[in-house]
Amino acid sequence: MGFTKPLQTNVYTAAIIRFLFMMALFSICRIAFFALNHDLFAPIGLSRFLVMMFGGLQFDVAALLYLNIVFILLQIIPSPFRYRDGYQLFCKWIFILTNSLGLMLNFIDFAYYRFTLKRTTATVFSQFSNEQNKFKLALDFLTDYWYLLVIYLLLIWGLIKLYDWIKVKKQDFKWVLLLRDLALMVLFAGLTVVGVRGGWRHSTRPITLSNAGEFVEQPEETSIVLNTPFCIIRTLRISTLEQVNYFEEQELETIYTPIHPANSGPFKPLNVVFLIVESLGKEHIGALNRELDNGKYKGYTPFIDSLVDQSLTFKYTLANGRKSIDALPSILSGIPSINEPFVLTPYSSNRTNALPKLLKEKGYYTAFFHGAPNGSMGFSAYTKLAGIDHYYGKTEYNNDADFDGMWGIWDEPFMQYMAKSLNTFKQPFFSAFFSTSSHHPFKVPEQYTGKFPKGPLEVQESIGYTDMAIKKFFQTASKMPWFKHTLFVLTADHATVSHFTEYQNAVGYYSIPILFYYPGGNLKGKLDKTVQQIDIMPTVLNYLNYDKPYFSYGFDAFDQQNNNFALNNNEGSYRLYWKDYVLFSDGQKSSGLYAFKKDRLLQHNLLGKLPAQLEMEKRLKAFIQQYNNRMINNQLTAN
Repeated sequence: MGFTKPLQTNVYTAAIIRFLFMMALFSICRIAFFALNHDLFAPIGLSRFLVMMFGGLQFDVAALLYLNIVFILLQIIPSPFRYRDGYQLFCKWIFILTNSLGLMLNFIDFAYYRFTLKRTTATVFSQFSNEQNKFKLALDFLTDYWYLLVIYLLLIWGLIKLYDWIKVKKQDFKWVLLLRDLALMVLFAGLTVVGVRGGWRHSTRPITLSNAGEFVEQPEETSIVLNTPFCIIRTLRISTLEQVNYFEEQELETIYTPIHPANSGPFKPLNVVFLIVESLGKEHIGALNRELDNGKYKGYTPFIDSLVDQSLTFKYTLANGRKSIDALPSILSGIPSINEPFVLTPYSSNRTNALPKLLKEKGYYTAFFHGAPNGSMGFSAYTKLAGIDHYYGKTEYNNDADFDGMWGIWDEPFMQYMAKSLNTFKQPFFSAFFSTSSHHPFKVPEQYTGKFPKGPLEVQESIGYTDMAIKKFFQTASKMPWFKHTLFVLTADHATVSHFTEYQNAVGYYSIPILFYYPGGNLKGKLDKTVQQIDIMPTVLNYLNYDKPYFSYGFDAFDQQNNNFALNNNEGSYRLYWKDYVLFSDGQKSSGLYAFKKDRLLQHNLLGKLPAQLEMEKRLKAFIQQYNNRMINNQLTAN
């Protein structure tokens, strides 16, 4: 560290200096976080960034006080023992270990943020609790980001050196100093409470993640202000929703209702097959991006391109979340994740009427295919609640020769297994497939090395492999008797990293494909509508002429009316899409309004300039009221 002579000081000053040094390291982490992820944010000037740095200090204080509460307590308790060498050595390693953990969490989000677009919260523990290969995942992550590990270890080495440079001056215990020490203990304890709460006033509520919005202009920028240890600590007990009453019930139903009426006429018992592709951002599909690269862009999915021409899709198609764990409730149940994944909230045990469950009541056989180890991502538990009869995973496949060594069975053989299994099911059936191969670390089987274009993003080679696997699945399925009686829906769980600037914004980060393909019908074309994952369930049920009322937060995408809206939520911020516009809001106050269909880069904020804003704010409040109140009151069914 360049220090030759140790600094001798009293126990209180030593604790303050060490705390201030950790504050400096957390600020450096904030700078590094932004430097490594700056392309994911709109341009930020120096003055605005300094405001974010200043705002971040209170979150750093709170996080470091949480992390160092034991160390602080051990240092401020008046006792003759605290000057003994063994006692101070114990305190040293308490300090090093707890603060090393805090730094490690920040370092993880240097890389992981790019995949989730939010600081990691406590839900990460539940999200990966069912994974059987945690060590392998961690090892692979460290291999890809080895340079971060090296920098982290050097930082910890420096932290130890600095700790040793500061020496606590021994002091003989005197009863006359006890009152002074007790007063200082009370003072330090009081300052700790104030720091954790983020203020000293009685009316000040303890700061939480949303308080970072005070220092930013765009909701996504709150991740710069925050730090990861704070986000995890403050979400260890996920807050429940609050009941709101913006509208009287009668008025609310006229603005927006998640209750869909029964259809008239006979029910059409078509088979239904969902293909949910991991990380398949809309950007990767050439047929949906003919305008990119001056009309020369071909994409990385030649088969899906051909399927687009035979399917019905929409100009604007969006995910409701940014993680795999968000996708299934959205797609199968018409329930989006708000703030946190629905399956990890206290409301996940609410009674729902998921699509498989409703079709099961109509005599359908229901199945779910996911080549990962059974229990991965908690899918087996959720699909059971959603009405799935049989879960087909790595265990049922029963051939580890096709295991990719990381996430599950390679998509090509597993989709063939799925096709052959479907051929044994009694019709009508519902089935959903969730791919695994287009997932980090984005590998392909050895025999396909060099076969698929790599592109500027790592994911694109594995997307090419999964596209080939889907092509072979359809080749096999097309020869089977159930094929022409089946409605296929192809979509993604979420988008991921982007290359083109058109996809590097709050709209592009959620853009995914949604295709409806019916080989026995005439579903073709591209409608000028905005459609989201939670619209898939009502679209399928209405197409089948489902003859009972049902519950879904989404809309029927085939409805000729163009008055529907879509939304997603990240970091506590809503984006509501209606007609030509997208509204940014925290649910109470709007921060942006953009004509996203024309202004793809979201450069022109129209807030306060258009009458559409009031209508969109009304619809957003109606959604929040329906969402919050129905979650709280367990009203997620039509009866």
